[in-house]
Amino acid sequence: MVVLIPAYQPDERLVYLVHELAHHDVLVVDDGSGPAYENVFEAARRAGAEVVSLSQNRGKGFALKTGFAHIAVCYPGQDVVCADSDGQHRPRDIEAVARHLSETGHMVLGVRRFTGTVPLRSRFGNGVTRGLFHLVTRRSIVDTQTGLRGYPANLLGWLGAVPGNRFEYELRLLLRAAREKLPIEQVEIATVYLEGNKSSHFRPLQDSARIYGPLLAFAGSSLLAFAVDAGLLALLVTATGNVALSAIGARLVSATLNYSVNRSAVFRDGRRVPHRQAAPRYAALAALSLTANILLLEFLSGALGSLALAKLITELTLFAAGFVIQRAFIFGRARSQAPRVVTPPAAVDLVG
Repeated sequence: MVVLIPAYQPDERLVYLVHELAHHDVLVVDDGSGPAYENVFEAARRAGAEVVSLSQNRGKGFALKTGFAHIAVCYPGQDVVCADSDGQHRPRDIEAVARHLSETGHMVLGVRRFTGTVPLRSRFGNGVTRGLFHLVTRRSIVDTQTGLRGYPANLLGWLGAVPGNRFEYELRLLLRAAREKLPIEQVEIATVYLEGNKSSHFRPLQDSARIYGPLLAFAGSSLLAFAVDAGLLALLVTATGNVALSAIGARLVSATLNYSVNRSAVFRDGRRVPHRQAAPRYAALAALSLTANILLLEFLSGALGSLALAKLITELTLFAAGFVIQRAFIFGRARSQAPRVVTPPAAVDLVG
């Protein structure tokens, strides 16, 4: 087994971690930390690590993929456990993930329960991402943002093909694994935040945009289609005086626009799905959505006594359902010989 540690401007905690894991092969990828940190990486070498250095900072995802490619060539057939360099992953937790990986041969996540003192941005960010992940994939992952992960050797090529170079890479990796029905195991680890997690290089605005980009893009596409539908409806009614025909014409134009934007920009795999497959499915979804909108709106308005609240709940429900269905069944590429889904076991308490 190889322990892969991406590191950007690390401190002595990296050296300590390498020393504690010296009985394993340890690969550290210096993500362009610069000359000021050469002494830290030299100390890591003396502690037993191999260090691969990038000339400039390229992001955590790029550093991980650099490590995966290096391991595939220099450590063929070896499983990999990835850990962070900032002290959040204890050696005993890394060993627990490594053991579970060896026993199951599946992808393993070291998941935190976020108990005790946890920075607000970390607690909130993980909660939001966990909820969105479940919404999109229907799979429950306790900690979608964990950096402590184990991968079997046969996934190294697959890992290198997942898009993303920065913090969004690890979430995209989980999304693709869920879409391809890869088994994902979970092992409970300690929740460790040192000094309020100030050592994290996560950039709240830029990196959150990368992580939540697909969902935000889908929302933007939906709003654009709504604006076109409403504007065109007003123009056609003014020109023709026929509300029914105007509504049909406006909806056809806005739906065609929404389909094109989602296929080409929102769901990247959509461009690889032929129109003859995607278009009929989208049309069927649009018809089903219209029917569901009417039925749900009538039911909720009667049950709640408020048309405005019923409309809000209806639109949010259909928005979420539309995102999931389009991503999975309309613009998602068909997979042959998908691996068997294995329900993750209950997390094992290894915190001690």
